[in-house]
Amino acid sequence: MRVRTIGGVMAASLCVLLATSTASFAADPPQYSSQAVTLKQDMRKLWTDHVVWTRCYIIAAVGDQPDAPAAATRLMKNQEDIGKAIAVVYGAPAGQQLTTLLKEHISIAVDLIKAAKAGDKAAQQQADTKWHQNATQIADFLSKANPNWPRPTLVDMMNKHLSTTTDEVVARLNKRWDDDVRAFDAVYDHILHMADALSDGIIKQFPAKFGGAVGTTGVR
Repeated sequence: MRVRTIGGVMAASLCVLLATSTASFAADPPQYSSQAVTLKQDMRKLWTDHVVWTRCYIIAAVGDQPDAPAAATRLMKNQEDIGKAIAVVYGAPAGQQLTTLLKEHISIAVDLIKAAKAGDKAAQQQADTKWHQNATQIADFLSKANPNWPRPTLVDMMNKHLSTTTDEVVARLNKRWDDDVRAFDAVYDHILHMADALSDGIIKQFPAKFGGAVGTTGVR
């Protein structure tokens, strides 16, 4: 019991370290206005929180640690934070709609982890199908909001987010620690690319609001 408690503390400490260390980003290229730089930094922070707190939950849930509910609660708050950021640009109804879709994204992930841990292949497949359907709904929502976010590209981005996260869960469940580390590196690298693509799309759609940044092309 003591080993489990110590492990939980270590996992929690690791998550805090990740959350604080990954919140700092390299300076943006000089062609971005100060408003655009702020948007890109804020977007990276929000999506970094998304994958860091997802990892914290995975670690706690797979290890039967008592901090799993707290990690899940903080993860759900992140979905609200992302929705609020979108609301600033697209209005409160749009922000709430995205929050709802993202909370469903997390709820399904929780179900998938439970099924995978229990070895219930049928339930895991069912959750995975729902997860990809939800990802498509998120891509549909975003592509309708901004012409610089093509739907096929967003679907690909969301599906890659799901596949890299699944790799992370599977590696941890099977105690393949090196694979687990590589999986999170892939998750983190991809989410930064996704955050930047979303920011660039907003900057291009609203150049007057973000200082008329040069060289932005939306989702690539």
